[in-house]
Amino acid sequence: MKLSVKALALSFGIFWGFSLFLLTVLSVYTGYLQEVLTFIEGIYPYYSITLVGSVAGLVWGFFDGFVCGLVVGWVYNGFAPSGV
Repeated sequence: MKLSVKALALSFGIFWGFSLFLLTVLSVYTGYLQEVLTFIEGIYPYYSITLVGSVAGLVWGFFDGFVCGLVVGWVYNGFAPSGV
């Protein structure tokens, strides 16, 4: 069975973007996961553990998740049997 690569990419992008956004907002208000998000600050440009940075995390997370979903879907469809 083949996967819809576009749907998988969109779902990965939406999931990772909103996860990063919510975790950043949670960290701003509670201090939860500061160490992990500090590591992510070094990966995404303009991302920081602030409310404005959470929007940058949303955008970069969506883009990163979208590309990862494309790659995963493309590789899966490459190995999936075509006639089943």
